[in-house]
Amino acid sequence: MEYRTLGNSGAVVSSYALGTMTFGAEAAEDASHTILDSYVAAGGNFIDTADVYSAGASEEIIGRWLARRPDARETVVLATKGRFPMGAAPNDVGTSRRHLSRALDDSLRRLGVEQIDLYQLHAWDPITPLEETLRFLHDSVCSGKIAYYGFSNFLGWQLTKAVHMARAHGWNTPVSLQPQYNLLVRDIEFEVVPAALDAGMGLLPWSPLGGGWLSGKYRRDVPPAGATRLGENPTRGMEAWQGRNDNPRTWEVIGAVEGIAAARGASAAQVALAWLAARPAVTSVILGARTIEQLTDNLAAARLELTDAETRRLTDASRPDAGVYPYGPGAREQRSRKIEGGR
Repeated sequence: MEYRTLGNSGAVVSSYALGTMTFGAEAAEDASHTILDSYVAAGGNFIDTADVYSAGASEEIIGRWLARRPDARETVVLATKGRFPMGAAPNDVGTSRRHLSRALDDSLRRLGVEQIDLYQLHAWDPITPLEETLRFLHDSVCSGKIAYYGFSNFLGWQLTKAVHMARAHGWNTPVSLQPQYNLLVRDIEFEVVPAALDAGMGLLPWSPLGGGWLSGKYRRDVPPAGATRLGENPTRGMEAWQGRNDNPRTWEVIGAVEGIAAARGASAAQVALAWLAARPAVTSVILGARTIEQLTDNLAAARLELTDAETRRLTDASRPDAGVYPYGPGAREQRSRKIEGGR
């Protein structure tokens, strides 16, 4: 397992994190504890959850595992999130001081810890003043309830605004951003990745396999069935079956992944994960395994180093459509210059 610093902090995390959205929903407690044990045994030290995962059950399952494994608490970097609704009342959601103070205390209680290593805003809040949110996060660092904070699902301008506002006030600054990022979803490279690089923040990509699409489990024009996420719900979220199946780019990307996998004797998932882990600004890729078999296969990506030619093949096949402006070649040229001047 490779280790990297968590964005612009001094904390060190494994290049593959364990996402626990399945805990309490798709994975029962015993299975979840077995997954946690296997992940740590493989050298992983970064566990990511959220208060909204299974309505708090994911945090509770991790908390009971930590109580059973006090040695793990000394080595594991623990991350959770707050922002989404945990009740029906108007103040049960958002990034206000009122909601986050309760959400953070509830997460500390469910996890059974005195400090959360990385506390993340699960999404932007268009209602709460950003100063209120950032001051709460700064105060929480100063009080010792959290060690660092980060964001999830922020746009580039939102991230940049938050970073510079925190700096202007002399408050603690964010260290990480958790976006959706994979070979099928690369639009964050236009604005979000440059913003993170400029701020020195680390990316923690979620859905690195595109909801299972990049694992090779789906076939073109063959509707999914059985015990898979799309088999159970073909219209599920952003990875819904019909839209991606109808897009020729989907199958061009999957073809490139499977071709490299066959040549290297690796799984399609391992190839997709290895490409992502090597992208600029990426600190740790969040794995969302439902079974030990999935986790074992995914973690093997840590031993797979793609060649330059393989990386170019995947990057070219998955290149997002930039349009003409403002991200097309001509527009990019307007933002560049030669040091020697001239045209």
